Amino acid sequence: MYRILVVEDDMIIANAIKKTITKWGYQVECVTDFQDVLGQFVAFDPQLVLLDISLPYYDGFHWCTEIRKVSKVPIIFISSASDNLNIVMAMNMGGDDYITKPFDLTVLAAKIRALIRRTYDFAGQTNLVEHRGAILNIGDGTLTYRGQEVELTRNEHRILQLLMENKGQVVTRETIMTHLWETDSYVDDNTLTVNVARLRRKLESLGLDDFIVTKKSVGYMVE
Repeated sequence: MYRILVVEDDMIIANAIKKTITKWGYQVECVTDFQDVLGQFVAFDPQLVLLDISLPYYDGFHWCTEIRKVSKVPIIFISSASDNLNIVMAMNMGGDDYITKPFDLTVLAAKIRALIRRTYDFAGQTNLVEHRGAILNIGDGTLTYRGQEVELTRNEHRILQLLMENKGQVVTRETIMTHLWETDSYVDDNTLTVNVARLRRKLESLGLDDFIVTKKSVGYMVE
């Protein structure tokens, strides 16, 4: 079931959209905290976003830019502004489609279905894992924090993913090495130490000091 995030502050419109596209078999969530749209985006990890331009606190262009820093998820702008300037800005900001209010909900649902089919028939779904504002994109192996991005090696990526998915719990060195052995590269105790040290340097370069905590003689964790 594909997940769709609706970013629309008119709750009558938002709920009407949710009711209609839920009938098409999608899982739909409407944003309620318009100061933290990105946080809700990461938590819900949608396959498509419906994004209004006129929003409280920050407009849709701002949130499109923030989403694009961490994800290539399809974005359809929904707006009462039908002028060419807004449409061009929406596309330049990273939008994939634009529909003007008032719109027919069945037309919107058809656009969603077509965009999802085009996007995910040819590319796998991406997943995001977030902790302390750091966002790990499992799909492309990048880590983003406060607008900055670093690329991780395959082992660094797999180590960080395992730790972030088990945040608050100690992951033993043996568990991590077993996890890495599932790839085609052999990882011994010394290699793991080197990988964790290199990963920590990349985290620190983003300002994420002490993101990975060592539990002596046991393993590692993110708190």
